[in-house]
Amino acid sequence: MEHLIDTIASLAKFFYSTEGLRQIIVTGGLFALVAIVFAETGLLAGFFLPGDSLLITAGIFAVGDGMGGPPLFNLWTLLGTLAVAGVVGDQVGFWLGTRAGTWVYQRPDSLLFKRRHLDASHAFYEKHGGRALIFARFVPIFRTFVPFAAGMAKMDYRAFVKFNVVGGFLWVFSMIFTGYFLGQTPLANQLHKVIVVVIFVSILPIVIQSVRGFLRSRGHQRASEPK
Repeated sequence: MEHLIDTIASLAKFFYSTEGLRQIIVTGGLFALVAIVFAETGLLAGFFLPGDSLLITAGIFAVGDGMGGPPLFNLWTLLGTLAVAGVVGDQVGFWLGTRAGTWVYQRPDSLLFKRRHLDASHAFYEKHGGRALIFARFVPIFRTFVPFAAGMAKMDYRAFVKFNVVGGFLWVFSMIFTGYFLGQTPLANQLHKVIVVVIFVSILPIVIQSVRGFLRSRGHQRASEPK
């Protein structure tokens, strides 16, 4: 178990480092990008993958290779391919939720599955409805578990497809175009700073929600205390 934890920690460190992202993109190319976007949105075990930072870095590399060389990708091929990968990933997550949601929910916590992630995603879906599929695209962990929660909740399939497509294209296009814009500025040579900012902005909604939940629980606890 300790070996597995160390392996996953090393992978996470690699995925969220400047050099790691560069190696993924340069070595794996478009295939690696498609696989990661699909896994993060469609497979519950992919919640730790670097969706936002990877897409922005790919957008930067659609301008140049970061070392004065030509672009590594055609911008429109990148946009279309990864948007489809994100949409298909959510479709798979929804299908898994409809087919195996109850079984997965009853499983004990493990290294790659935490029930609290699913509980938080389900509450997020219950609060925002179909729009949660769009909002969740921009929040790590939620973009992995919200489609699954929607499947568990037996959301109308046609409505799911509509929100899925809109959310998938908005997420991919906004992230890649952000990177493409940054790639034309001096910040393209300071990729490590860009990644730090992206990660901070990405996890900020989770931090805010956690703080709100903590404050609410403290308020309820104080209200229930005898006076």
